[in-house]
Amino acid sequence: MAGGEKTEAPTPKRLEEARKKGQVAKSADLNGAVVLFAGLLALGAAGPGMVAHIREVMTTSLGQITDPNVVSTSGLGTLLQRTGREMVAALAPVCLACAAAAIVVNVGQVGVRPHLGALKPDFKKLNPASGFKQIYGPQALAELAKNLVKVGAVGAIIAAALLPQLGQLGAMVGVDAQELSGQLVHTISGLARRAAVAYLLIGLADFAYQKRRHLKSLRMDKQEVKEEAKQQQLPPEVRSALRRRQMAAARARMMAAVPTADVVVTNPTHYSVALRYDGSAPAPEVVAKGQDLVALKIRELAADHGVPVVPDPPLARSLHASVEVGQQVPEELYEAVAQLLAFVYRVAAARRASA
Repeated sequence: MAGGEKTEAPTPKRLEEARKKGQVAKSADLNGAVVLFAGLLALGAAGPGMVAHIREVMTTSLGQITDPNVVSTSGLGTLLQRTGREMVAALAPVCLACAAAAIVVNVGQVGVRPHLGALKPDFKKLNPASGFKQIYGPQALAELAKNLVKVGAVGAIIAAALLPQLGQLGAMVGVDAQELSGQLVHTISGLARRAAVAYLLIGLADFAYQKRRHLKSLRMDKQEVKEEAKQQQLPPEVRSALRRRQMAAARARMMAAVPTADVVVTNPTHYSVALRYDGSAPAPEVVAKGQDLVALKIRELAADHGVPVVPDPPLARSLHASVEVGQQVPEELYEAVAQLLAFVYRVAAARRASA
C-alpha cells in the first residue's frame, strides 16, 4: 500500500488541532430535533396553564383597550407594556426549555471549551466538491438523500395520522366548535410528537454520519504518524526551532509562487493576496497572501515579474481572512473574483493588441 494513503486514524494531537480550528463533528439536524423535542415536552407540561394565562391576559387587555380613558391617555403604553410582559412570562417555560436544550446538545457534540477558530469563516467546509463542481459531489448527494429521507418521513407520518381521520369527516358535520377544535388540537399534537421522534432519529443518524466523515477527513498516512511521534519526543526548544524552519520554508515556497499568479489583489497597503487560475481547476487558487511587510514583498515581487496588482480592499480582506494558501476561492467570492480576473484579462488583451 502506498505510503501516502490516509489509512491511519487521527492522533489525539491531530484531533485537538482540528478542534482549535473549530473543526468538530456536529449535526444541525440533531440540534433542531432536540430543541423541537424539548419544546414539545415543555408545551405539553405547561400547555393548559399557559393557554389559560394567555387567554386571561388577552381578555383583560382587550377589555381595557376599549376604555376611552386608557386609549386617550398615556395609559395605553402602560397597558401594552404590561401585556407584553405577561405574554413573555406565559411563553417563558417553553422558551427556556428550548434554550437549555440547545445549550446541552451543542455541549454534548462539541464540548464546553470555546475555540475562536470556529468563528473564522471557513467557506471550504461549505464547498466539499472544490468550487464550481459542488452540486455534483458526494457530500451534496448525501445532503440531498438526507433531505429526501426527512421529507419522506414527515410525509409518511402525516399520511399515517390523517388517513384514519378521513373516515370520520362525515361524523364531524354539526359537531360543536369547541369539540372540533379539541379534536384538531389532539390531531396536531400527535403529528408534532411523531414528527419530533422521527426528526430525533434522523438527527442521531446524521450525527453518526458527521462523526464518521469528520474522522475520515482527519486520517493520516503512516509517515505523518511517524513524524508526529518523532516530534513529540523532541525537546520543546528543538520542536520550536523545527516549526520556525518549516514556517520559513513554507513562506519561501509561497513567495516563489507569486510570479506564477494572474493577479495580486491588495488592500492596498495592509493586505496582499495572489491568485492563479489555469482554467482546468474548478476555481482560482490563492498561491500567496500576507499583511504589512509580507504584503509589501508580494507586491514588489509581482511588479518585478509583471503580475498585475489591483487594489480592491473588500475582496482582499475577505480572501485574506477566509482562504489559506493553496486553497481555492470559496463560492461566496466567485463573482467578485471572476469580475477581477475578467478585468485583468481584458487589460492584458488590449495591451497585446496595441503592441
